[in-house]
Amino acid sequence: MQRYKVLLVDDEEEVVDAIEHKLNWEELGFEVVGRAQNGVKALEIAEKLQPDVVITDIKMPYMDGLELSRRLKEENSGIKIMILTGFDEFEYAKEAVHLEIEEYVLKPVNSNELTDCLKRLKGNLDKEWDEKLNVKKLERYYMESLPLLQNNFFCSLIEGRVQEAELEKYLQAYQISLMGPAFCCVVFHTSENQVPDEISPLLLTMSVQREVSERFADKWKNSIFTYLGNVIMIVEMKSEEYISQLTDDCDRFCRWADRFLGAVVTAGIGKACEKFIDINTSYEEAREAVSYRVIYGTKRSIYIGDIAPKGQELSMQLDDIRMNDLFKAIHLGVREDIEIAVYNISRILKENATTVTQYNFVAMEIVGNLYRFCSNNYLKFEDYTGDIRNPYESVPKMEENALVNWIINVSLAISDELKNARNSSVRHLIIEAKNIVRDNYQDPDLSLDSVCSRLGVSNSYFSSVFKKEVGQAFIPYLTEYRMEQAQRLIIETNEKSYEIAEHVGYVDANYFSYVFKRKFGMSPSKYRTEHTRK
Repeated sequence: MQRYKVLLVDDEEEVVDAIEHKLNWEELGFEVVGRAQNGVKALEIAEKLQPDVVITDIKMPYMDGLELSRRLKEENSGIKIMILTGFDEFEYAKEAVHLEIEEYVLKPVNSNELTDCLKRLKGNLDKEWDEKLNVKKLERYYMESLPLLQNNFFCSLIEGRVQEAELEKYLQAYQISLMGPAFCCVVFHTSENQVPDEISPLLLTMSVQREVSERFADKWKNSIFTYLGNVIMIVEMKSEEYISQLTDDCDRFCRWADRFLGAVVTAGIGKACEKFIDINTSYEEAREAVSYRVIYGTKRSIYIGDIAPKGQELSMQLDDIRMNDLFKAIHLGVREDIEIAVYNISRILKENATTVTQYNFVAMEIVGNLYRFCSNNYLKFEDYTGDIRNPYESVPKMEENALVNWIINVSLAISDELKNARNSSVRHLIIEAKNIVRDNYQDPDLSLDSVCSRLGVSNSYFSSVFKKEVGQAFIPYLTEYRMEQAQRLIIETNEKSYEIAEHVGYVDANYFSYVFKRKFGMSPSKYRTEHTRK
């Protein structure tokens, strides 16, 4: 039986204890996954645990239950909220109908009434879950999806087979209205290896396509279709500066799809282009970004502009299919993939070079492609050729095994250099972020959004690399840094608590005291008493 996650929020611990222990949650189809004493802490827990139901009091410190409900609904409109309210608050709470709160329960809480409310919520949640996994509904949606001509047009467009002179004619004929001035392509890749038992990979992809259509429709003007098993979204935007916002929205969708569809989705995002006819370039970049999931992980979005080292562009030599797999493997840095790509090149060379002249010509072409690949990535090819000083002269004379080994060694050396460049770029990014915190921690408006805006990267990419490199997420790092400064000021100065709060970026002195006590186990005043010598 499907069990749904519940988060309990009330500043009266005895109320939370009573609710948690008086009900048979498992029998009702729920499990309590967390509890919080105020709305601020509840938001943190909800972001991490993704509850299906939140049961919350109205009156709480720092953030009341109605504000918490509004914030939760903004993050996930499907979340169910039950409000606990005193008699004198009841009409006030009922007036908040625009928050779409599912249930209201009068205090003191009656276990029978609470049980009835949870049963109703369970019925609604079951219905929504069944709708999302209804195979017949997904099949019908698949048959009624984008018109065939429109789908074929978009496939031809991203393949680069549409002539610019004919573009306007096709747009009018297929009623496609994307005016720009900038365009971007997103590839949503759904893993076929991690699929719920009750649905096929094809229908799961169709489910992802439907949800992408619904969830991006209001915020982004787009066209959505499927191609080579992936869901493709072409987005119209005002400028390329909106890429970070799009990346973060895609990142939230990937996490949502994992939680509610059981789909492992990775979103690859290409760079923005000014001409609609050039969207095939953005598509190729988006595909390349998706392939980096082996490095950065699945269930997230990856923007190609974030992962390219500063001063470098990803050049895949797409006009040369034989070398494309090798160049891709070099970028990803997977030794096995590099070896497989080189063996395939060797096989093609062996099968097609029927004369010595042909063999020599293709071998020199391989050297030339490697040289151009290095040049396009701002690398000096001669630094990776080992003992071979003149590859154009020496490589054509190599036997098959020697040639394979040489290409593998050169490719691995180039791959290591690109990886070092990426790591250097990430380290520089982390240093810059820490410097921003050091210089601006007093600013109450300092946030993840403001830091990412200054660094010019998306929230999802920055959050991922920051946590990986530093060992904790950015907001906890910022909070800890502020607490360290507050600790120093408490010991070294005679300033009052509210003054110290302002110095370290807190507008609300009460909330500052709450955070400080959570960090050090005692209030600022008590900390000063115990750590200052008389």
